[in-house]
Amino acid sequence: MPPEDDARLLRRTRLRLMAVSGAVTLVLLLLLGFAVYTATANAYQNDSVTRLRDYADSQAQHFARVIGLAPPSRQPGNVQYEFADEFAGLFIYGVDSTGTPLFWSDVLPPGMPVQQGLNAVAKGGTDVRDVTTTRNVQLRVFSEQETLPGGATYFVQTAANRSDEVNLLNLLRTVLLAGGALAFLAALGAGYLYAGRALVPIRASIDRRQAALQRQREFTANASHELRTPLTVIRASVEDLRRNSRSRVADVGDALDDMDAEVRHLTALVEDMLLLARTDSGVVQLDRTPLDLADITVEATSTLAALGQERGVSVVADPLPTPVLGDPLRLRQLVTILVDNAIRHSPSGSEVAVRVRPANGAAFLWVEDQGHGIKSEDLPRLFERFWRADNAPAGGTGLGLSIARWVVEQHGGTIGAENRTEGGARFWVRLPLLVPKAQTAPGPDAWANPDA
Repeated sequence: MPPEDDARLLRRTRLRLMAVSGAVTLVLLLLLGFAVYTATANAYQNDSVTRLRDYADSQAQHFARVIGLAPPSRQPGNVQYEFADEFAGLFIYGVDSTGTPLFWSDVLPPGMPVQQGLNAVAKGGTDVRDVTTTRNVQLRVFSEQETLPGGATYFVQTAANRSDEVNLLNLLRTVLLAGGALAFLAALGAGYLYAGRALVPIRASIDRRQAALQRQREFTANASHELRTPLTVIRASVEDLRRNSRSRVADVGDALDDMDAEVRHLTALVEDMLLLARTDSGVVQLDRTPLDLADITVEATSTLAALGQERGVSVVADPLPTPVLGDPLRLRQLVTILVDNAIRHSPSGSEVAVRVRPANGAAFLWVEDQGHGIKSEDLPRLFERFWRADNAPAGGTGLGLSIARWVVEQHGGTIGAENRTEGGARFWVRLPLLVPKAQTAPGPDAWANPDA
């Protein structure tokens, strides 16, 4: 999948996770807000209805005591009872079965009595309803039927102004909506952030996969380029041999020599490619044993001394006992790569110096040449696969320094390169020392400079 598609997939996944988080939060907020608002409204309504019912019952009992068994046609009048404190803000209105008023509060709100409530209790029971009067007054009206001594019935209607209750519930609704909206936005933001954090491992995995694919593409392209030249030479040599199939071997010796050189180059290239492919797949395992890096260095430089003599370059090893825990085969390969690289970049009559030292709890390896040095723009790319500088000598595969870096990293060390002030290049390797010794800590550049 192209990187753009992976990026779009991650964005869509992140937005979906954010949407799910926001949707769940929204549902919870709606349920919570509905529950809070309903509970508050019901509490206010129940309290109000209880007060209205108590007021109606109290006034009805008092009215019955006042008139006794007298008929309800007695002269009506307003009521002012001792219930003013307990039932402050409430209104009452009483009528008989014929609709004749019996008693009422000194001041009645507009729209009272509410005839619908009285009609509703004509056959018994109670009625509670919220009404808005012609002057936009919010009332809660309670109506019930009462029975006088002697069996006569009349109707009582009490009311309370619920404007404060309505205002409070409106304020509560506003607070719940505003707070819910803020909480929803916060949930979306938090969901977006946490979704991003949750996708970090996936993003890292995709990045690793893309990097691996990119390395594979580069590896294939570079390998094809590196293989093209020797194969072309071999093909040309074979065609030359075919044209001179009746010639003596001595007469076609140059073609055979070219084929032999290119086959050797191909063999080295394929071996290096196979090693790097196995390292990428994690198949290669190191055999760690206690050893002396100085001994490994002496063995490797001795083998390369003959190559140096062919090129007119002397190889000088100056090792001190430096115990490390590592793979002898891979460490020897490391020294061989660095010394061979130094020989190839050294002019005739120069010297390649190889030093091994224990210092500051670490093992150090330096390989120095007296060549032209390394261009500053080339330093960051020295250890890339198949990368070769413009002035690199012929015969290399472009994989040696990559293998050297892998060996060092597998041993828990670091590798680098720099130019020497006196000319030439210096490659340095730092590995963990098997038995750290109490030594004076070197300066900041001592790990790269053997003379520090």
